[in-house]
Amino acid sequence: MNITIICVGKIKEKYLKDAICEYSKRLSRYCKLNIVEVPDEKTPDNASERDEIIIKNKEGDKILKKIKENMYVVALDLKGKALSSEEFATHMNNLSVKGNSNIAFVIGGSLGLSQDVLARANFKLCFSKMTFPHQLFRVMLLEQIYRGYRINSGEPYHK
Repeated sequence: MNITIICVGKIKEKYLKDAICEYSKRLSRYCKLNIVEVPDEKTPDNASERDEIIIKNKEGDKILKKIKENMYVVALDLKGKALSSEEFATHMNNLSVKGNSNIAFVIGGSLGLSQDVLARANFKLCFSKMTFPHQLFRVMLLEQIYRGYRINSGEPYHK
């Protein structure tokens, strides 16, 4: 299976880079992983709602250019469906069984995802109603993908 994570912004913190590297290495035995970063747009402190929509749309256009036609797109969205780790593993397995071998997970910037990206998504996933920094969220997503593969393989890890 090919997993692509399309995300807005670069990771600057070494500890996050190290965690991403570790989970990427762990995942290499289960799938081909590709992490694609698109540049974030600067958001002024006093940005209006209109300004925020323009910024999300600019970031969204960059994201959409990275999505291939044959990709099953999972948008990470606060309004998406919340799944347990087991349900997430089952969802991933079902995608594979149905022939979806190219999955793209999309992590937006600090303002979230544009309506066009959400419209392109085949599935909207919510990890939590809490807000997390999008840089940290990349690590959390990689960990859950890894956990899902371990669950589906019947390997010890999930508790």
